[in-house]
Amino acid sequence: MASLLRPATWGLFSWRGYCSRGTQGKLSAGFVEALKAVVGSPHVSTAAAVREQHGHDESMHRCQPPDAVVWPQDAEQVGRLAALCYGQGVPIIPFGTGTGLEGGVCAVQGGVCINLTRMDRILELNPEDFSVVVEPGVTRKALNTHLRDRGLWFPVDPGADASLCGMAATGASGTNSVRYGTMRDNVLNLEVVLPSGQRLHTAGRGRRFRKSAAGYNLTGLFVGSEGTLGLITAATLRLHPVPEATVAATCAFPTVQAAVDSTVHILQAAVPVARIEFLDEVMMDACNRHSKLNCCVAPTLFLEFHGSEQALAEQVQRTEEIIRHNGGSHFSWAKEAEERSRLWAARHNAWYASLALRPGCKGYSTDVCVPISRLPEILVQTKEDLEAWRLTGTIVGHVGDGNFHCILLVDPEDPEELLRVQAFAEQLGRRALVLHGTCTGEHGIGLGKRQLLLEEVGAVGMQTMRQLKATLDPRGLMNPGKPPQPRTGGQKLGTQHP
Repeated sequence: MASLLRPATWGLFSWRGYCSRGTQGKLSAGFVEALKAVVGSPHVSTAAAVREQHGHDESMHRCQPPDAVVWPQDAEQVGRLAALCYGQGVPIIPFGTGTGLEGGVCAVQGGVCINLTRMDRILELNPEDFSVVVEPGVTRKALNTHLRDRGLWFPVDPGADASLCGMAATGASGTNSVRYGTMRDNVLNLEVVLPSGQRLHTAGRGRRFRKSAAGYNLTGLFVGSEGTLGLITAATLRLHPVPEATVAATCAFPTVQAAVDSTVHILQAAVPVARIEFLDEVMMDACNRHSKLNCCVAPTLFLEFHGSEQALAEQVQRTEEIIRHNGGSHFSWAKEAEERSRLWAARHNAWYASLALRPGCKGYSTDVCVPISRLPEILVQTKEDLEAWRLTGTIVGHVGDGNFHCILLVDPEDPEELLRVQAFAEQLGRRALVLHGTCTGEHGIGLGKRQLLLEEVGAVGMQTMRQLKATLDPRGLMNPGKPPQPRTGGQKLGTQHP
């Protein structure tokens, strides 16, 4: 294993406390005054603490702060800010809630961070068309609270209470995706401020149709673009009816293979499962301790079903037959809202449960996605790799999509361990590619997976992305350092971008 640890310069850093300050003071006083003229003095900050707060997300990538942070109030101000920055050659970094996991908001070349959270209005609700238009500061939970009395909800749930436009920018998904799809399936239209300051409506102004054969899919181009093509200032989203009834369940399996076989058989039987989550035995033990559950410590599935009372009875019966056939046991069904909430709270708190396994250490999360049939193979390999690399980690995943996360516990003051984490993450990404999967199902590319993106899409794919980027952002100022601008080898955890 040691031979795989490539030589690199690793800087020791205190978690969140260290910031690269090489660009401090780069903006002229006159330019800062011009920013204030657009949004007002209270909505511009060059304070070190504020810049540091905006120079990192939830990942382990070193904080790299912008030179200034601005808070626009509407799309017109965003357009003026973009035009001002672009005209002066100043990098632009969009910022939402900062809950990303791949360093996507790190200001690797300094510049201006445009924090969109104060644009938090729900602009338009069309219940009969099952659609809503939101500004970038509206979060998932805020929208669903607003919809509560309408019998509608927005089901894409990445766990964190992320901003909806940020979720669109990163192509987010989550526990409900097996039934309701990802952000790519639930974004109908976007308002995007281009680097020039022009406003683009990707499906046409005010349009909210379910399907179209008119021209290129510009909406799809910007979903998952990670802030490299423009700033999303509004999103038209697809809504869904709140199900009449809901049932959740947990069940344990003797092996990972048995758990995944059950998942495949449930999907093949056309059971419309709403959630089907996998937790390995280490993760299950951590959740038991952290969330006071009493589940069997074994490879486990968490499931949820939506529908009418009659439909749920049929779904539950069929699912239980399949699971028993595959050796599943220790069934626990939760019908009451309080018990379901407790179960899914434990699942969403898997991050904190994992951290408790190694007090004093920090967490690093990486994800991949493979065809479901290859999931047992890569899960077994991953567990073997954790042992080989001498790492402590848990595995949890959206098994119905073939997507899983590995949460690693790491001492940020130990550069050798950080190297092992980096090597493990790269190896996991490449294993997924070999199995005809992707290096990331949810987290995005950011800083950490740029080389893997090149390996995944190939030279022609990368060239095509660069050409699209050059057309929309010819000066390369939109969130620079992120794809499609890969650097050989990808950035190492804890190091500065060259």
